[in-house]
Amino acid sequence: MSRETVPRQLLHLVFGGEPTDLQDVELKDLNRLGIVGIFPSYASAYPAWKAKAQGTVDNVDMRYFIVHLHRLLEPDAAGASPPR
Repeated sequence: MSRETVPRQLLHLVFGGEPTDLQDVELKDLNRLGIVGIFPSYASAYPAWKAKAQGTVDNVDMRYFIVHLHRLLEPDAAGASPPR
């Protein structure tokens, strides 16, 4: 299979923690950071994010995030693909 027929990996990281302020993304304790995983696409990261976020609904201080790792790895190509 040639490289052109293989879809690009668009890696996404899902993680969570308790922010210092609900309006910010700075986390209180990085030692308690919850890493859910790294996913090959936004479409596969979203259900994992949603499940963790819904699973912590009783903890109003907990927040989960999706980070577009592919944009950090290839910053010049960030605008090349549409956001998902």
